[in-house]
Amino acid sequence: MSDHAVTPEEAGTRADVIVARLSGATRSLVADAVKRGNVRVNGVPVKASHPLESGDLLVYDVQPREPLVATPEAIEIPIVYEDDDIVVIDKPAGMVTHPAHGATSGTVVNALLAHIGTLPGDPLRPGLVHRLDRDTSGLMVVAKTAAALSTLGIAMQARRIKREYLGLVHGVPEHARGTIEGPIGRDPHNRLKYAIVAGGKPAITHYEVREIFPKAAELVFRLETGRTHQIRVHLAAMGHAIVNDPLYGREEARFGLAGQALHAWKLALDHPRTERALVFEADPPPEYDHARALLAARD
Repeated sequence: MSDHAVTPEEAGTRADVIVARLSGATRSLVADAVKRGNVRVNGVPVKASHPLESGDLLVYDVQPREPLVATPEAIEIPIVYEDDDIVVIDKPAGMVTHPAHGATSGTVVNALLAHIGTLPGDPLRPGLVHRLDRDTSGLMVVAKTAAALSTLGIAMQARRIKREYLGLVHGVPEHARGTIEGPIGRDPHNRLKYAIVAGGKPAITHYEVREIFPKAAELVFRLETGRTHQIRVHLAAMGHAIVNDPLYGREEARFGLAGQALHAWKLALDHPRTERALVFEADPPPEYDHARALLAARD
């Protein structure tokens, strides 16, 4: 524990700002300390936003996070295809792709390490050629060898790996098909979100209306780029947020979905060693079909 007497110059400043300045820790580590009750003012645990007053006794204990490690876990995961070079999975909605702070276990990587043994590349993201959001279901290809990872990584950058998604959106787009272009970066007002921002990374999403419902539609999306939350950000900016999207739209319990109604249903690539053309397709999960049926029946 460390302590500090708040000076007149610091009066009115948030507790987490002063703790971060004094400790040299990141704001996220300070937030962890706040959650554990390890930031106190005059002996009382406070929120991160608590304004300090001159003469307050600030006591804090900021601990570094345990280093992240990806370990094998016996978790069943649907495998669509596998050979000596690659494995293609149908990721369930609600499953994180790789370990990160806040989701250190139960991920796709943990499951595949148990199934395969070892994977090439980054220790926390081994074998990953691309990712899916936690609550987006569907097809992912994972490399089992260093050569496959390198070849598929180049193919992904060259846009030779084709991916199609199905998604349910609020409202019906004016045009039956179109392209959304908008650079994506961190939302300056909410660090958990992304947005179309000047200076963001180029992002291109093609869409086509597959079916129209009374107040919604099902769309097919084809990605030219693979930015974080790309489809969700682009559709929200278009005014047709993905159904049940907790970040860019609104959640509705009646759908019974883990999150947004988005499914990666088609994946096409050339095999990294044989160069044979491979095409995979996976139907949406039952929860998606249920949400679709509700929208179709809506008055």
